[in-house]
Amino acid sequence: MNGIQLIAGSSHPVLAQKISKKLKIPLTPIVIKNFANGEIYVRVEKKVRGDDIFIIQTMGGGVNDTLMETLIMVDALKRSSAGRINLICPQLCYSRQDRRTRSHEPITSKLVANLLTKAGIDRLITVDLHAEQIQGFYDIPLDHLFGYPLIAKMILKEKYKDIVVVSPDIGGVKRANKLADLLGAPIAIIDKIRKEHNKCEVAHLVGDVKGKTAILIDDIIDTGGSICGAADTVKQFGAKEIIICATHALLNGEASKNLEKCSATKVMLLDSVPIPKEKRIKKMEIISLAILLSKIISRVHNEESLGELFKWEEQHKLL
Repeated sequence: MNGIQLIAGSSHPVLAQKISKKLKIPLTPIVIKNFANGEIYVRVEKKVRGDDIFIIQTMGGGVNDTLMETLIMVDALKRSSAGRINLICPQLCYSRQDRRTRSHEPITSKLVANLLTKAGIDRLITVDLHAEQIQGFYDIPLDHLFGYPLIAKMILKEKYKDIVVVSPDIGGVKRANKLADLLGAPIAIIDKIRKEHNKCEVAHLVGDVKGKTAILIDDIIDTGGSICGAADTVKQFGAKEIIICATHALLNGEASKNLEKCSATKVMLLDSVPIPKEKRIKKMEIISLAILLSKIISRVHNEESLGELFKWEEQHKLL
């Protein structure tokens, strides 16, 4: 492909290298460093005038520094007359602050949208937004991809029997339904009451999990308290095996220890954010987004339809 450049931010170099290898396009050299006072410096070390630029930058850990780094990268490219600036951001930060639930609160996900578009990105490609309505905050093309087809493909490969897909809360029912459709399985729902940030209280379970393989699906694992509590609840209701699946493994605090101790026998995670070795546990299996994102980059650059990558049947063939 001509006239295309891949530029990796500092947040997820491993994923960027995988995408580069899949597309057979070397990463454009870039200097990113911090001054003594914490300010970020960026310089692209190659001509970008008129080219189609794809920045690969996720926002899982150190989100404020990563967001600022992204804005500075975009500004550098804009001032260097890049033709089009596409941001590949598997995990978009502040996606859980999409509305006001109390007076005097901000809508931070809208603020992030304003910052990114004002800086100069022309297109945003992301995976499993916590709230799909965030797409409406952007006045530029936004491609919202889903991670559950990759998870479904792995589950089907493992040939589990007597599957039931479990949503850990009411808000995740749509996601659970989609995964259940792909697996040809019923769903169950855990109704929980959240009393404060990062803490919740399980109320009851709707559906039958007794003697079945329960697939718990969520978009984000932060501290792990919520999903681990859901796994233990499903176990109490008689599930014979429990598999936790998630797109964004933030794994903050005691998350890895919580996952290790909980009732789940396996934890399937996508690599939307880097998962350091010290946070990995034996029951963890990591599935890469590199193939899917490579296909998206190729199709966007060549002005081809993306519709096939949003359909399970076609995505299964392509990936």
